[in-house]
Amino acid sequence: MPSPLDLLTLPFMRTALVELALLAVAGGVLGVWIVLRRLAFFTHAVGSVAFPALVVSGPIGVSSQLAGLAAGLGYAAGVGSAGRTGRDASAATGLLLVASLALGVVLASDVVRAPAAVDLLLFGTLLGLDGADIASSAVAAALALAATLLVGRAWLAVAFDAAGARALRLPVQRLDAALLALVAAAAVAAVPAVGALLVTSLFIVPAAAARLITGSVGALFAASVGLAALQSLVGLYVAYAVDISPGPAIAVVGASLYACAALAGRSRGAAAQAPVTPVLDARGVAP
Repeated sequence: MPSPLDLLTLPFMRTALVELALLAVAGGVLGVWIVLRRLAFFTHAVGSVAFPALVVSGPIGVSSQLAGLAAGLGYAAGVGSAGRTGRDASAATGLLLVASLALGVVLASDVVRAPAAVDLLLFGTLLGLDGADIASSAVAAALALAATLLVGRAWLAVAFDAAGARALRLPVQRLDAALLALVAAAAVAAVPAVGALLVTSLFIVPAAAARLITGSVGALFAASVGLAALQSLVGLYVAYAVDISPGPAIAVVGASLYACAALAGRSRGAAAQAPVTPVLDARGVAP
């Protein structure tokens, strides 16, 4: 088995570690808001919606980051508009997800000559990132932290009591729009590393697992970032050790961590609900 220290000595592994550290911050922090606001389906769909834009960006001479960001923000605006009008966007989101994947595959195979293989766009190329990819993830992490510090209390109010937030005259629609745009931008930034299909492995799974084992919002944030970093590090090492793609390896490790968190949360709940057996003294009387 290769040594874990190889992750630090090999240049391309160091780049991958920097990228994963940035995505752990962005995914861990935003994952809390995604879980609390039930935006998992939206987040999963963002990567798929950006997929056709990433396919055609090279042939038409547009930056892949800008093309993916435009597609993601456009999708976020559409979902936000549907929410303001009271329409359920879940059915349209499902249709758009499937259509985007199909369109991207058709474009890559028959219409345009995509510079990147379809499998790399779908499952990521963590070991082939460039400076622009690292910069995008750094911006996403910084924006996630800054937005949480600036408007985190307002987002919490909307998450737990939307009607009360409106009664307090909070700008709920603008808060929702900002959150959707931020999640979309961060998810698109993660696509080069983990792929369009596996964005949820860093933006949903760690926060969902952390929610099972934490009891406060502060602990939820800390555990979400920590689990995102842990699954990234372990997944990268597993991928290197057995020579497989890092994106799927990170996703599998994340699913395993979620299963462990679910078992731990269930055990903790059972222990909390278990009846307390009194300790009897020598006369057989409970103190």
